[in-house]
This record gives sequence, C-alpha cells and structure tokens, in this order.
Amino acid sequence: MNIKETTVPTITIRKLTPDLAQDYVHFFDVTPHDNFVDEHKCYCVCWCNDDYAGKDFSTAEKRRQCALQYVKDGNLQGYLAYCGDEVVGWCNANTKLDCLKCASWQLFMDYVPVEQAKVKSIFCFTIAPHMQRKGIATMLLERACQDARADGFEYAETYPHADWQSSAFGGHVEMYRKAGFTVYAETEKGLVMRKELT
Repeated sequence: MNIKETTVPTITIRKLTPDLAQDYVHFFDVTPHDNFVDEHKCYCVCWCNDDYAGKDFSTAEKRRQCALQYVKDGNLQGYLAYCGDEVVGWCNANTKLDCLKCASWQLFMDYVPVEQAKVKSIFCFTIAPHMQRKGIATMLLERACQDARADGFEYAETYPHADWQSSAFGGHVEMYRKAGFTVYAETEKGLVMRKELT
C-alpha cells in the first residue's frame, strides 16, 4: 500500500512594520478577495486607527495607496504569514478604542459594546487560497494574542463570521473557541468573543 506523504509548509508570522508595506500590498494585489471581483480588493483600509471622514476608498487603487501610507504611519496594524518569501496570510489586529472612527467600525459595529478596558480587536483574516486549511489563521491568532498579552492588553476580542456576511473574513467561532475565546455579547447582528489575557 502506498501512503502519500504530506508535508506541512514552514510558516513564519511577522508583525506588520513599515518595511513590510510593499509585501503587504502585493499580497492583496494577488490574493482573491470575496467574490474575486477586483474592485472588492479592500487592502484592509477600513479597519484601522484612523478617522475615515474625508477619505476616498472608492477604487482598489485608491485603497492600495492609502494602505501603503497607513502601514508606513502605523495606522494599519496586524500580522503577515510568510511561507518562504511569499506572504500567504494576513490578520488585522489593533487597539479597539483607537479604531472607533474607522470606516468599518462606523458602518457595521454598532452592536459591539465599548468600554475603557484595554482590548486588542482582531478584525480580519485573509489567507491565500492555496494555503487555506493549513492552520495559518490559527497561527496568526495565536501570535496576535501572545503579543497583546506582552503589551499589557486585558482582552483579545473577535467578531466571527455570521451568515449574512459575504465572506469569512471575521474568522469562525470554532477557531476562537479552540483558542480559549468565549462569547462576550450575542446580538442579531453578530457575536463578540473575548479571551482574557491577564
């Protein structure tokens, strides 16, 4: 009997820093997003610590240029997963209270409780199609929580995929449960899950 060997690729998780800005935008340049329509390429600019008032996110190119600047200025925060030199995954993770004026928070997050606790919000995952179902999102989540704990955050908070969403960018409940998250708030619009870090 022939048993086919399966090799698990070596994945390195790196915190997004200004010197990785070109790697970051290239990942979104080449990675299908939502329904594979180019104008839906988000470059994740709607989840950040900048006020979206007056910003023009109307085209993929404008979002790309904004993303480059956001990464260089530290407005867009999170983690990249590398397989060798190729970026194969992204996780957006930022300070919750700093993000209340970003576009997606203003448009979609009115169901999320806001208080003064120091919370690391984990908003979004994007994994390259050929690397999905290899545990990369879990690796990104673990690193985000590890760094948040080291940085003195009290909680990590997530907003998992709900049936009405166009994609699974928010992650899935089961992944969060396995990582030690529990339901913090349950509404008709969606769930909020939290993990205590202290």
